[in-house]
Amino acid sequence: MLEAPSYHAIAAMALTIAMFVAFVRGRYPEEIISLVIIAVIGVGLYFAPLEGTKPTDGLALAFGGFGHSALITICALMILGRGLVVTGALEPFARLLESVFRFSPQIGLLTALLLAFGMSMFVNDTPVMVLLIPIVVAIASKGLMASSKVLMPLNCAVLLGGMATTIGTSTNILVVTIAADIGLPAMSVFAFTPIVLMAGLVAIPYLWLVMPRTLRDNSTVGEQARRTFHTRLRVAASSVLGGGDLSAVQSKLPEGITVHSAPAGTLRPEDRLRISGTHEALEEAARVLKGELAPAWVLDRIRRMSKSKDQDIMAVEMTVTADSRLISRTLASSGIADLYGVAVLGIHRPNRILGERDTYTEAGDLRILEGDVLLVMGIEDDLQAFAQSDGLLRLEGARELPRRSKALLAGAIMLGAIATASVGLPWFDANGFAPIKLPIAISALAGAIIMFVTGCVKFDRVGRALSAKVIVLIAASLAIGRVIDESGAAEWLGQALSLGLGYLPPALVLSAIMLFVTLITNFASNATAATVGTPIAYNIAVQLGLPPEPLVLAVLFGCNLSFATPIAYQTNLLIMSEGGYEFSDYVRAGVPLVALMVTVLSVLLVLWYGL
Repeated sequence: MLEAPSYHAIAAMALTIAMFVAFVRGRYPEEIISLVIIAVIGVGLYFAPLEGTKPTDGLALAFGGFGHSALITICALMILGRGLVVTGALEPFARLLESVFRFSPQIGLLTALLLAFGMSMFVNDTPVMVLLIPIVVAIASKGLMASSKVLMPLNCAVLLGGMATTIGTSTNILVVTIAADIGLPAMSVFAFTPIVLMAGLVAIPYLWLVMPRTLRDNSTVGEQARRTFHTRLRVAASSVLGGGDLSAVQSKLPEGITVHSAPAGTLRPEDRLRISGTHEALEEAARVLKGELAPAWVLDRIRRMSKSKDQDIMAVEMTVTADSRLISRTLASSGIADLYGVAVLGIHRPNRILGERDTYTEAGDLRILEGDVLLVMGIEDDLQAFAQSDGLLRLEGARELPRRSKALLAGAIMLGAIATASVGLPWFDANGFAPIKLPIAISALAGAIIMFVTGCVKFDRVGRALSAKVIVLIAASLAIGRVIDESGAAEWLGQALSLGLGYLPPALVLSAIMLFVTLITNFASNATAATVGTPIAYNIAVQLGLPPEPLVLAVLFGCNLSFATPIAYQTNLLIMSEGGYEFSDYVRAGVPLVALMVTVLSVLLVLWYGL
């Protein structure tokens, strides 16, 4: 006979449902709902403590998420990801994947999904996503595909690949360990890989063709993204342009670059090409052709000042106002570089036709007019002095230029953090070589500290790497998970489930167990789902005379089907701010995938074990 749940268990289940409904309705910001949940738990447990606890223990439970290792780990991983972005460490990989996306966005997405699925079979899910997020964001910034259309399918592919081996996630290891303690034979690394690979044949097409259509397009192409800057590309001594004519390198020019008044004959060092394009396209053209968008002496000075003052190099857009001294001058006659030590990389002229007689000088230099937007590069102090002295209005959207000198270092730090968590530190003891695996929290924190010490990430830029909404949401999810566990709600739900399964066929038994564990893992935690679900599955197998292994695998798979809420797994939270997702996005795109995978995996388990 099933006993009635305790009042605390009822309250925990009611609070979880209320939180879910509030998140899905979306009437209030997620961070406000999360803070209310934390407050309700803290106040509620103060006046009605859990059995055997003090009122102040409830406050510690409610606010404990802010100091939890899971939250610290996610913050450290965000900082590691920031280090890869600001140093440009992943630019070669981003360009490679970008070329596939340019050939076909659909082929690019499929390639990314297969890459994510394969990597996560052997490397922990979280580091895989930390590596992929900056690459996807870089591709999205080029307008090839919205990050919101890519990040969630990619995250789901990582989660699916992670459940293919016993070492794919820490949850898999936990389920296998609990099962071995109960009495099941130890499972090999690839014991259930064929089942997951067959399920992947169904899941990947959904992630590729269906899920992106259910997600909002968060790409915003504003005036700033559309601005076309006109400039002169200088032929440097080492440039691929030197010694040849323009037609020989025309195919190497990035998409979106236009050459105006192309010179005839051989190009020589110090020659200048009139070109136009977006900021990103101009930078790519300068990189590919090994040219320069400003005089070399100015660029060298900016780099020296950046290093000596320990300030990042910024690219800022500034509008020329009516009282600016620059009006009717050219860049050559303005003396900007000599006076302020900044470099003007290009000029954008809104709503005017270039080529008019009063627009260019006889030498072909562009005259600066009121309303022009200058793309200026320099360190912060010099940029401010330039704007204030010459009557310029600084626009939003300043961009830090990558510190490429530290790109290899940042990449090495990230690889070291991943390796120590997935493969382990090399170590020799009396028995020979025995690598020591570090917890992901330790390896991520160590990596973040090294990023700070080496200057790959600066302390005053940490706020850009972290999301307040994600931090509060993590703290609330950890609190609600502990309440569900410690109030006995999860245990009572498991007992209720076991009573009703004796009358069902094996396929439905597997599905019911998987759904139950999936429900817990999407609202509490993977660890809670594994700890509660594995013994229940084993006992149900014994009572019904079924082999326990497929039921335990149903628990393992259910623990990994954490697609339906952002609080289900830490990678879901990592992509939340970058993808601009709301709680309802996870529900709309993730619930169908959960239903599909529960059905497919249940059928495969029945067929694989001959139930």
